Formats: sequence, structure tokens, C-alpha cells
Amino acid sequence: MAFEGLSQRLQDVFKKLRGKGKISEEDVNLAMREVRLALLEADVNFKVVKGFIGRVKERAIGQEVLQSLTPGQQIIKIVHDEMAALMGGSESKLTFSSRPPTIFMAVGLQGAGKTTTVAKLGKVLVKQGRKPLLVACDIYRPAAIKQLQVLGEQTGIPVFAMGQNKPLDIARASIEYAKNRGCDMIILDTAGRLHIDNEMMDELVQIKEAVNPNEILLVVDAMTGQDAVNVSDHFNSQLGLSGVILTKLDGDSRGGAALSVKAVTGCAIKFVGMGEKLDALEPFYPDRMASRILGMGDVLSLVEKAQANIDQDKAREMERKIREQEFTLEDFLEQMQQVKSMGPLDELLGMIPGMGKKLKGMPASFDDKEIVHIEAIIQSMTTDERRNPSIINGSRKKRIARGSGTRVQDVNRLLKQFEESRKMMKQLADMSKKGKKGGFPPLNFPFN
Repeated sequence: MAFEGLSQRLQDVFKKLRGKGKISEEDVNLAMREVRLALLEADVNFKVVKGFIGRVKERAIGQEVLQSLTPGQQIIKIVHDEMAALMGGSESKLTFSSRPPTIFMAVGLQGAGKTTTVAKLGKVLVKQGRKPLLVACDIYRPAAIKQLQVLGEQTGIPVFAMGQNKPLDIARASIEYAKNRGCDMIILDTAGRLHIDNEMMDELVQIKEAVNPNEILLVVDAMTGQDAVNVSDHFNSQLGLSGVILTKLDGDSRGGAALSVKAVTGCAIKFVGMGEKLDALEPFYPDRMASRILGMGDVLSLVEKAQANIDQDKAREMERKIREQEFTLEDFLEQMQQVKSMGPLDELLGMIPGMGKKLKGMPASFDDKEIVHIEAIIQSMTTDERRNPSIINGSRKKRIARGSGTRVQDVNRLLKQFEESRKMMKQLADMSKKGKKGGFPPLNFPFN
């Protein structure tokens, strides 16, 4: 999970501060020493760490904090604000041309996931009502053109290719092609190399001068840590980047690149890749990311994911069933599948305040395979069994276990926890009804 190591370290540091009624300057110094070590271990640039700690200490040792009734919380807020500022402060949005087509130029080294990111970005733009064209300018990497064409088919986005022609000629020709096809966006998938070289940069500079792109976006692997920052700095000095897209952030437990890129290069992170699926590209919100790192959750992003993936009519019908105690295992299965479409479960839970750490009765890490097992058990039931679990006797449980490749104990546990979940959902629905109507479908799942 993204920032898992750093998040745990920082939460441990601030837990000590929360327990203090008063905080001295020495307490602040000790806490900042721990924060400094945590950031360095997370592979954050040492100059960035030094400046960050200096700013936090300057604000934290002020009288308004030391004399506060809740000094621990005040310091956490300062760290949150400075961390958000470190990553850019607020969302950095894409720039579009007033006269289409708008041109985006994706650059980067091989292995960062540039071609896949181009398709993901195209899908984001389609959701915004735009008509993008993907352009295959990488003529060097074997199968790069074919990969982009396959991704174009999967996303329903047209792809422009001219075989092994010069990338400069391909980029120029794509503009007229886009106009003829009614495309208002062009995304150039330029060639990458295993390392930065002059020939590569010369080609990119020529393309930039020829098509004058509205955005030059560097696609960089977050898991490479400080190397990602160094690559960003070099590309920026040669091309003048407008933004960075960090890929594989979901697999980066340290987070050094995300915390260093803006401070070192001045280039804002515009998007982050949070998975392999073509819809796993998200806008980067520095303030929300700072909240997640500090264990405060990210409810806004969770709600946005829900709005994008959950059918509101079905959600209202589900609420009605829960209130009237008509919620069945069929509904439970449908709800699980909807939540699965929102992304990995541990990532979703990390967006809920207080859910970043292990909760009582829940496993330390949530394995999505658990949901697969639950699906298999429910799908091995008959329609009557799903709608009325009370008819499931011993022989039926054995049949369901055999059909799902699980054990009778697993079936028993699912049935028991389903009943507990149904009661809890009824209580939550009643509470919601007393508050305000409408709302959000409950996210309750049985776990070991």
C-alpha cells in the first residue's frame, strides 16, 4: 500500500504527542528528529527533508502551539499543512487549448509504464467528454505501436500510427488527422530509452518545437524513489515539463518520489497510477495525500470513487431493502462486486479515518482473494438459498462447500457474519434516516 511504512512511522511519532497535556520545545525537537529519520528512510530528498523540518519546527515552537490546550493536534496540523505544501498545495489541473486540438506530449524512460499511462489518460479525458487521439511516436521499442493499438481498442480510443516513419513526421501528421476525425485532443506517446541520452532529448526537443504541446508530461515510476526525482529534474531542464505522472504509486510503500518531485523540480504531480487497470489513473491531490499519510483518511476521494462506480438507483434500492430487512445474499454479492470495481479493498479502507491500522477483529491486511472466496460460496448456492439463508442446513452447507472449493466452516462463518452485517446495516440505515435522507450504500464485508 502506498506510503505504508512512512505512514506507520509518523503515526507512531504523533501518538506520543497526543498523549501530552503540554509540549515543551524539547518534545518538539525529539518528535522532529523522529520525523526526519522517517522521511529519510522513505527516500525523500535530504535537502527537502531539511527544509521541511525547519519550517515545521519554526511554526511548532511558536507560543500559540506550546500554550495550546491541544498542542499535539496543533503540531499534527502544521505537519499536514507543510506536507501538503511540499507536494504542491492543491490539485494541478491540465491545461487545454482554446483552439482544438489540444496536444499532450508524454515523455519518460522505458519501463515507467508510459504507453499504458497514455491510454489511461485518454480514458480520463473521454470521461470528461473529450475526444482524444493516441499517437504512436515510439518507433524504437519492439511492439510499442502494437501495444498502443491494443490499448486503443480496449478503451475505444482511436490510434494514429505511421509505422517506422520519423517521430517528428508522425507528430506533425497527427494534427491534421485529428482535425479530420473530429478529435479535440492529441496524446503523443513518445519514445523512451533505458537511460537518458542526447539523441533521445534532441528528438523530444524537435517534436516540442514542431507541435508546441499544451502539456509536456513526464511519466515516471514512483518505486524508483530518488532516481525518479533525478530523472524528473533532468527532463525538466531539457524540455520544460508542465507536470509529472507518477506510476505504480500503489506499490510504493515509501513515497520518497511523491514527496520530493515538486520541491526539487518545481513540477507538479498531476496524476498518479494506482493499479494496472486502465481506469486506475487518479488526479493527485496534495492535501488529501497528506491526510492519508498521517492516518487521517481521504473521505473525499472515497466518495468520488463511489459516485463514479456505484449506480445511484441501485444504491437507493439497496437502502430500501436494508431498512425493510429484505437484504439478501444476492444483494450482498452485488454490493461486493460494486465495491470491487472501486479498487483494492485495503486502499479503500485506507481512505477511511482510523482504518489505516488493524482494527479489532480484522486482519492486518485485507486480501482481495477473500472476496473471491465469498463470491464462490454465494454463487454455489441456489436462488432460494441466497434469498432465504435460514433454509441452509448441514447437507446444503456440505454441497455449497464442495461447489465453491471451500470448507463447511467457511460457509458457516459467512452465514454468521452476513447476519451480523445485516443487523449493523439496518442500524446504520435507521441512523441515516433520522439524519438526512439519501446517502451512501454501506460497506460491510465479512472477514476472518
